[in-house]
Amino acid sequence: MALFEIETNAHIMIAWADSKEGAEEVARTYYPDEAVVRLTKRPRDCWVISKRLLGLEGSAEPCDQARDCLAKAKGDKVHAIRLYMHETGVDLNQAQRMIETNMSLGW
Repeated sequence: MALFEIETNAHIMIAWADSKEGAEEVARTYYPDEAVVRLTKRPRDCWVISKRLLGLEGSAEPCDQARDCLAKAKGDKVHAIRLYMHETGVDLNQAQRMIETNMSLGW
């Protein structure tokens, strides 16, 4: 299996697949209403994201509740932020930071 970077018109996914066709199927499974605009086989078998580049200082632990909101919102960031605000009672800035942080951690 190879590691593929799959970009749709609204998301970028990293997924294991046997072929480019298999990677496209991953995108269609999770985001059936989106078109694949770019598909790249990664040269190595890992994906690295710089936490400093994303503005994450120290140890940032993923939040299950934020990830649940992202899943319910099917990756729609604005809807996920609203859900998180409703479920936790935090303000807009706190909800946005939590949702965006979890998106960057690969929800």
